[in-house]
Amino acid sequence: MKTDVLIIGAGGAGLTAAIAAKKAGVDVVVLTKEYPTRSQTCMAQGGINAALGNVAADSIEDHIQNTLKSAHGLASEEAVRYMCSEAPATIAWLDSIGVCFSRTADAKITQRKLGGASAPRACYAQDYTGLKILHTLYEEALKHDVEMKNEKLLLEILTDENGVACGAVVMDIRSGSKESYFAKSVILATGGYSRIYDKNSTNSVKSTGDGIAVAARAGAKLLDMEFVQFHPTGLKNSSILISESARGEGGYLLNSKGERFTNELAPRDEVSRAIYAEMNKGEDIFLDIRHLGEAFIDEGLPQERKLAKLYENVDPVYDLIPIKPVAHYTMGGIEVDNNSQSSIEGLYACGECSNHRVHGANRLGGNSLLEIVVFGREAGENAAKRAQEIASHATASAKDDFLAQEFTQELDFYTLREELGNLLYAKVGIVRRESELQEALGFVKECQQNLTKMGTQESSLRYNTNLIEFLEFRNMLDASEAVITGALARKESVGAHFMAKE
Repeated sequence: MKTDVLIIGAGGAGLTAAIAAKKAGVDVVVLTKEYPTRSQTCMAQGGINAALGNVAADSIEDHIQNTLKSAHGLASEEAVRYMCSEAPATIAWLDSIGVCFSRTADAKITQRKLGGASAPRACYAQDYTGLKILHTLYEEALKHDVEMKNEKLLLEILTDENGVACGAVVMDIRSGSKESYFAKSVILATGGYSRIYDKNSTNSVKSTGDGIAVAARAGAKLLDMEFVQFHPTGLKNSSILISESARGEGGYLLNSKGERFTNELAPRDEVSRAIYAEMNKGEDIFLDIRHLGEAFIDEGLPQERKLAKLYENVDPVYDLIPIKPVAHYTMGGIEVDNNSQSSIEGLYACGECSNHRVHGANRLGGNSLLEIVVFGREAGENAAKRAQEIASHATASAKDDFLAQEFTQELDFYTLREELGNLLYAKVGIVRRESELQEALGFVKECQQNLTKMGTQESSLRYNTNLIEFLEFRNMLDASEAVITGALARKESVGAHFMAKE
């Protein structure tokens, strides 16, 4: 199949890119592993940053400086200024297409303060912000007749004889067959990789770093993969996210003695390390929002109450919520330029799979939803412009022969996947040591070498989830290797990468 712009991924970034490209007048096809409304964007709860000043005085310059400070000097000031300056117009556009933001008494979009912010800046829709944005973007894409094809797993980026991206090979999950799509521009919007930490992550089981791993195999450069943000408040037993909005609205962090031990609204890396230190003393850690009152919780934090009751069997109106830090957001990804284009000509990236140099060593809370819309639009417009300048499609044959190998079933990759997640959480997590990083790297490389011994047990290709999860595990190993090698190369502690003495 041929199209002008091929987009892989249908979360907030992919849908925004699709809308922008379609409005530019080109043909667009979107491929997605899951269904669009199940994308990771729907799990973002706290809000989307913009210096509107609707609740208290704020400025775009303050937003810029807060972002740069959180990034620990590793962000591009030019990119940060662009993103923060575009924020008010981004909120206006989302509002215009129907995102149902919560409102003040005088009908302005209300805002809350998240960690690292100097003012209430996060526009929100109760604690369902990402969900409301995602569903609205999906409806907008349908209005523009964007063609979407679901249940397609990315296998390979196709490049022509000059190394220019010209399409992709995917596996149709329903039939198990391979399909080739050719395009004048390709956009990756496949999300992050924090599920390499397995059950120690707030993310969907599908956040397996597919786009990053496949792009790297095609020759794309990766940047800052070692920077993985651990959210301070995942539920203790399930790792389900309890939004930063709970602390933004006044929630406390308590240890077993009932003591507050940190500034709850410090940047996430600082709060996570403070919790980690308490846990190492044998303390259990809790989030306390009881003092906010039932009426306030039901109005502003209804999802947090529901999640705590469902997954921890506690009611935060009356009970403390047991929590722990868990992998949440990946700052690293495919390196892109100011046009959102990767080091491979014709291959663009946006959203969590990309690195636009706006998060640096630690993402500011509320900037992820902003990034996917601002740079999703940029990627879509630039990919469309490039497509309009190209007269005809190039074609290429697949080069990745991974599935053509002979596989045995000596090893169970599900067991190894769980072992990988626990090992990364312990050794490549909130606090890192060189010897432990080397231990983790050895495990990853051994798994990579033994992939042919992890063949799948299901013979049918139709909806062969065993095969799909095996291919995802391969991508997880490649992403894990990039994280660990990046961590070993960066000797100094900065942001989310904290190196301890042996």
